[in-house]
Amino acid sequence: MKSSFAQIRPIPYLAILICVMAGTFALAGAAQAQDGALELMQARQAVDKATQADADQYAPDLIAVARQGLEQAQRAAGDRRERKNAPALAVRATVDADLARARSDEATATAQLQLRRNEVAQLQRQLATGENR
Repeated sequence: MKSSFAQIRPIPYLAILICVMAGTFALAGAAQAQDGALELMQARQAVDKATQADADQYAPDLIAVARQGLEQAQRAAGDRRERKNAPALAVRATVDADLARARSDEATATAQLQLRRNEVAQLQRQLATGENR
């Protein structure tokens, strides 16, 4: 007995539909995992930049919070149940590190400004007293 084409048609379409849906979910999961990796990389870079800007000296509390946030994001990324929280934790660590770097840059600029003001004041005193003639 021959099977008609109409009788076997629904099965391949169902299989194709299932494959397409599974592929879509896999791609969505891969994109989400890549997004998390991107945020983690950005957080690491922000912490490194803040460290290079002497945030440990000028903004120690903020850089400590950023480092802790980065560690939390890394732990979350490695935990299947917490993985969805990793990007948000990494973004928060990035913001904290950027703020630490900005505060460090501000402190450095303020110190340099004070140094220049002191130099100007000293030169003005020298001019007023007639030194270096």
